Amino acid sequence: MDQDTRKQIAQAVESHNAMVAALSESGAETIAAVADAITAAIRRNGAVYLCGNGGSAADAQHIAGELVGRFRRQRKPIPAVALSTDTSVITSIANDYSYEDVFARQVEAFVRKGDILWAFSTSGASPNVVAAARLAKERGAFVLTFTGKTGSTLERIADICLCADSESTARSQEIHQLAYHIICDLVEQSLCDQKAVEES
Repeated sequence: MDQDTRKQIAQAVESHNAMVAALSESGAETIAAVADAITAAIRRNGAVYLCGNGGSAADAQHIAGELVGRFRRQRKPIPAVALSTDTSVITSIANDYSYEDVFARQVEAFVRKGDILWAFSTSGASPNVVAAARLAKERGAFVLTFTGKTGSTLERIADICLCADSESTARSQEIHQLAYHIICDLVEQSLCDQKAVEES
């Protein structure tokens, strides 16, 4: 391995570690607040809907899998739907309306007052994600956003925003993944603890 490659790797790891430290220092309250909001919505028989593009779509699907399946504990499934998974729905909306409408149209169909919309956009400005967040807010849903730029449009719409501010989309997404794994664990723990209390 040449020195340039070694330096490139070291810089990526250092940048990642610095952002993890910042998350631990200043993001813990936000993570806890997100977990509390999701737990409260589920206890009220709400559902979690997730959206994002590209890698953020993969994150949305990852979270839905953790919630509907399980993270670490045996428990009832948590209702969660990633709005990026139905190709027939997405392509028909994009074809008949526009790509900007692919998530908002689904929000109009599914999201109700008391539900959660969890929206991902590292730019904080993806038009289809912003449109979905605005409509969800109008419909009385609780809007969570994960972004990668401070002061973004999506951050201004959100009830809670976790911003992993970075010039690198990859670094932001790495922090998003760490945060949502912690959130899934906290939500699962809270719901399992509640069940244990109810059964005692």
